[in-house]
Amino acid sequence: MKISNEEIIKIIKDTAVIFGITLVAGLGLGFVYELTKEPIATQEAQAQADACNEVFKELNAAGVLDTVTELTFNKIDVDPAISKAVLDKGYDTAYIDSVYEAKTTDGNLYGYVIGVTSTSGYGGNISFYMGITLDDYLKGISILSISETPGLGMNAENVLVPQFRNKKLEEYQVVKTGALSSNEIDAITSATITSKAVTNGVNTGVQYYLMLTGEGREE
Repeated sequence: MKISNEEIIKIIKDTAVIFGITLVAGLGLGFVYELTKEPIATQEAQAQADACNEVFKELNAAGVLDTVTELTFNKIDVDPAISKAVLDKGYDTAYIDSVYEAKTTDGNLYGYVIGVTSTSGYGGNISFYMGITLDDYLKGISILSISETPGLGMNAENVLVPQFRNKKLEEYQVVKTGALSSNEIDAITSATITSKAVTNGVNTGVQYYLMLTGEGREE
């Protein structure tokens, strides 16, 4: 079938129009990306710093969580050898996905923020930060991502998080009859799976910290 000159010209024009629209759209998206890239990065960095700060807050005289030590945070690589050593010790229901050095304004190392993802939640993965000082205290945890059952596991923020505030590092365990000792964590009512997922994740983070600082390495 022979195509007429008019049809060829129309095809060329249509192709040129489509190309022009695609080019303009691409340039526009590129411009918007460049325009918003820096503000988005700034917002993400601020959110990250806020989350890191959250795990080192302490209750003030009024019983409100407050920043008592001004800190800066420097992200460092997760050590695969330490991660494997933690896994080999049986901590296989959570993993370390980020680590930050927490330093005071004069540059001294104050502790670490350890990002943990627990893979054994009832509704999926549970991710959180935990802050540990160099004197081996867990100052607190801050949940970043959780999708547990509303009214049950989703109460982790209100029930579990306060129980991990300012605790001496230990191997924590979940109990259902009320925490009686420092290493016991009282389970969320009807959400034992969530309680254990978070607690096991915390234990994984504790082990990573101990090995990172040389306290948990076997001779």
